[in-house]
Amino acid sequence: MRTLISLVASAFLFIVPAKAEEPQALVDRARLSVESVLNDPNFAAAKARLRTARGILVVPQLIKAGLFIGGEGGFGVLLSRDAQGRWSSPAFVSMAGASFGIQIGVEAKEVLFLVMTDRGMNSLMSTQGKLGADASVSVGPMGAGVEAATIGSPATDIIAFSKSQGLFGGAALEGSVIQPKADFNQAYYGRAVSPRQILIEHAVSNPGADDLRRALAAR
Repeated sequence: MRTLISLVASAFLFIVPAKAEEPQALVDRARLSVESVLNDPNFAAAKARLRTARGILVVPQLIKAGLFIGGEGGFGVLLSRDAQGRWSSPAFVSMAGASFGIQIGVEAKEVLFLVMTDRGMNSLMSTQGKLGADASVSVGPMGAGVEAATIGSPATDIIAFSKSQGLFGGAALEGSVIQPKADFNQAYYGRAVSPRQILIEHAVSNPGADDLRRALAAR
């Protein structure tokens, strides 16, 4: 079953246009998603949890499509925060997952994945990290006045917040595969560079990401 899920997840990436946007456009859309979600009073819990997050994965457009066997996928940017609270430059990743059951149609949603632990960061920086296997994942609460404390176990590695939260749950995210987009990283920074070099070693930077970093620092 796990092999089948991985195959469907990988194949679903072909549904999402590989060159739908250039790296800078993805960074710009990520900033808009950060502002859209964190400025929404219904996501006060996300804003509160961000203050203690180890990092964040922003997927501006996670596309879900299916006919009985379905999948969801998209491209995103991953940033880490150091001990001084400074946000790194972004590393580019792809995300794809499979789902089963009665499902017909297509939908798109913007999702913020708050990375709360080092284990979560290490899984997202790996060659192929799987949500639920390499890092636990839960769906954050939505609603005005909802407190961050209402989110499940404090040991959760990653908490997902989406404006279309009601359309999926944590179980649907489990098995999703996160992989580095080496071609985007190379195009954005002018040379081949690994996620760890970008996020932990701060070996490269691009001023085009400054607005995104400022948007996160302002929360």
